[in-house]
Amino acid sequence: MPPKIITPQQAALLVQDEDTLAVSGFMANLVPFSFIHALADRYRDSGRPHDLTYIFSSGQTTRAAQNPLGFDKLAQEGLLKRTVGSHYAVNPAIGRMAIDEKIEAFNLPMGIMAHLYRDMAGGKPGTISHVGLKTYIDPRLEGGKLNQKARDSGYDAVELITINGQEQLFYKAIPINICVIRGSYADEKGNISFAKEGTFLEATAMAQATRRFGGKVAVQVECILQNGSLHPKDVKIPHIYVDYIIPVGPENMPEYDSYLSPAIAGDTRVPGKAIPAIPLNERKIIARRAAMELSPDSVVNLGVGIPEAVAMVANEEGIAGYITLTVEAGPVGGISSGGSLFGTAVNPDAILTQGQQFDFYDGAGLDLAYLGSGEVDEEGNVNVSDLGTFLTGCGGFINISQNAKKLFFCGSFTAKGLQIQTGQGKLSIIKEGAQKKFIKKVRQITFSGEYARNIGQPILFITERAVFKLQKDGLHLIEIAPGVDIKNDVLAHMDFMPKIPAPPQLMDSRIFTDKVMNIKNG
Repeated sequence: MPPKIITPQQAALLVQDEDTLAVSGFMANLVPFSFIHALADRYRDSGRPHDLTYIFSSGQTTRAAQNPLGFDKLAQEGLLKRTVGSHYAVNPAIGRMAIDEKIEAFNLPMGIMAHLYRDMAGGKPGTISHVGLKTYIDPRLEGGKLNQKARDSGYDAVELITINGQEQLFYKAIPINICVIRGSYADEKGNISFAKEGTFLEATAMAQATRRFGGKVAVQVECILQNGSLHPKDVKIPHIYVDYIIPVGPENMPEYDSYLSPAIAGDTRVPGKAIPAIPLNERKIIARRAAMELSPDSVVNLGVGIPEAVAMVANEEGIAGYITLTVEAGPVGGISSGGSLFGTAVNPDAILTQGQQFDFYDGAGLDLAYLGSGEVDEEGNVNVSDLGTFLTGCGGFINISQNAKKLFFCGSFTAKGLQIQTGQGKLSIIKEGAQKKFIKKVRQITFSGEYARNIGQPILFITERAVFKLQKDGLHLIEIAPGVDIKNDVLAHMDFMPKIPAPPQLMDSRIFTDKVMNIKNG
């Protein structure tokens, strides 16, 4: 029997009180916005459904005018009881509910979420992994519980176990009542194509996992095509998994930059010069210094925020073709996208599922990884997941940071109001940021310096004015920017004294000049 064709409003009626609802999405990619907004409207008007458990792999949002909030539309008291996801930063209203103890908020690494869907689909009791050990995901620390309401719930998402004498984490299966996924097209039989998307995420595994628990699968698409219209190789969710189709028309699909969309979906290719250069500021300075660590033929991941700019610098410097950029959502090759399109790539060579990409990451396939840094302490621990008044979560950070062969943390030296002057081969601090980032002890351990030292992982911390290296005895200051005073501009704004066994070298002056550096020529 073919799936039933319904509206977003009818799809919202499928969700019952206290259901566990899984929804696809990564930034603006694969998010069924029409369904989410219909569910929010239903609750606002009727108070139903209530006390949902909402499972999401990543933050779900878009800057498109007609859908400014995405997942944040569900930030209505009583609608959600519990959230289990990897990334909260782009959904600040949901994060605020967690901070205000209005929901039970749990945080699991993004790669674990992808693998958990797959393991649940295969009838397994959960996912076993080393990912998360010695971080706040570890139950010896916080167990991925983001607030007191989660700690008081009696629910544990992860357990510490030992296999063959090795510590591992066991992430428990989460039975799903209903999942809603966004695809591009459905045929009359219910086969789903992702032809216009730049990623597949874990959509197939999510549908399979929901079926394993006897739940219902609904897929939001642009339109329904005649049977036989979809090539079998393009069908990512076969009709045997699908109960409902939600056609919404092209006008209700997210707005992307028109010249980039086909290049993100892999249908066309755009020249590198079509990707604009970024202005010379602290973000570009950090990205330039980071790009100098790129080595030919290396496989690279770039995190959200400042690390995204490394791709732009590599493109501007003409070295993007020497390396292979990857994105945790699945793209391999091309130039990683930013903003609402983060998770995709322009001109990708291949697009894998998110689970496949994290298989590669967790198996130490990444040569280099560039990630953001919120807080850093003297032990080399990094916190990007809980910055006090703003809840972020870990996203793919823990999978990537614990498994890359070399790791670079990229972030400004101070935060909140930093102003610099540059362009003549040196750096001047015009106004210092009000918030120190190099502190005595981080608020939460998203990255464990101890874990990195134990496995011998090379680590650099790159800022606009200084570069630090993690050694067995702590952080070593190894470089400073030309024009910067080490005492007044660096040490005075740290809560601990880094090791300085030798005078720091000067960072390359080309980094601070407003022209192409030509780093491909050395």
